[in-house]
Amino acid sequence: MRPLEGITVVTLEHAIAAPFCTRQLADLGARVIKVERPGVGDFARAYDQRVNGLSSHFVWTNRSKESLTLNVKHDAARDLLYRLIAKADVLVQNLAPGASDRLGLSYEALKDRYPRLIVCDISGYGADGPYRDKKAYDLLIQAESGFMSVTGTADAPAKAGCSIADIAAGMYAYSNILGALLQRGRSGQGSRIEISMLEAMAEWMGFPLYYAYEAAEPPARLGASHATIYPYGPFPVAGGETILLGLQNEREWKTFCAKVLEQPELTEDSRFESNGARNANREALQRIIAAAFAMLSVEEVQQRLDTAQIANAKLNTMQDLWDHEQLRARGRWRKVDSPVGSIPALLPPGTPGPFEPRMEAVPALGEHTEAILSELGLSEQEIGELRATGAI
Repeated sequence: MRPLEGITVVTLEHAIAAPFCTRQLADLGARVIKVERPGVGDFARAYDQRVNGLSSHFVWTNRSKESLTLNVKHDAARDLLYRLIAKADVLVQNLAPGASDRLGLSYEALKDRYPRLIVCDISGYGADGPYRDKKAYDLLIQAESGFMSVTGTADAPAKAGCSIADIAAGMYAYSNILGALLQRGRSGQGSRIEISMLEAMAEWMGFPLYYAYEAAEPPARLGASHATIYPYGPFPVAGGETILLGLQNEREWKTFCAKVLEQPELTEDSRFESNGARNANREALQRIIAAAFAMLSVEEVQQRLDTAQIANAKLNTMQDLWDHEQLRARGRWRKVDSPVGSIPALLPPGTPGPFEPRMEAVPALGEHTEAILSELGLSEQEIGELRATGAI
């Protein structure tokens, strides 16, 4: 039995943060009913067509869900939504600022009617404060949280290559919902969870935030290199490839000089006698390392590093990740259905364990509408009338 079997989640969601949260609840066995706009659906469905015509973002965050189309501004559809919520354990929403309040879906509006309901609101900046009504997208939160000020090169800031602000918010929503379900098991009472993308990212910025404590100089933007430890980052090798390595202490530095660079005399060089000295003289040391690696393939350098037990990694492409031998050896790939046929999907981290995660189909828009409304007691005729009026 999966941990969340018997738990029903109703979600008014789009894009990434809330869908990523609820997909993980589905992984653990929850029934997730995704409410989408008729004819349009979650706008992430149209971001691209990279997965045999489906959106890469949507495929990633929406497997194992049921898609119900409801025009929540339509009175009849809103009544159906309330009937769904009456049977739900959790309501998740990341609508535009103020939208859930206008629809009567705030925790305050629902708590007396549904005292066991857990309501999770995900927004850019939170329900109050001067930024309350400000629109927020992943890139903008990466900027607002200071992440981009410490990411990139000295010449230009850079965003992360994936939606880390959305992912951070989705992860905190997911873990808070699990905690709220445990708490409800003791108290019998539902609760409100409020997740702010800015606050989620501010938590993730803990190291650079404290590094710049009391107006101290913040970490420099150094591309893929570490801001305070050297050598720690990317280095070129023969053939135009790149290897990343990291040294953590003086013992590793001595081993690196002797076994990898084959220049043990460098340990006596005063420019490199400590991490602080190496960090101050990183340009000189970078030239030495680059010269030592210039005639070696990435495989040869990696072999030396592995023999010396120096942490290292290849700079992989997306195709390299698809083909990664470690993922394959550990049996991390599965197949899930979709409107365009079977597609590969990774097992969620942490599994398999005592249960196999739920990994079911990516839903077509409105695929489960009639089945869900039939569960609520509606006849085929009533469903047809709702469709004719644009309610579903």
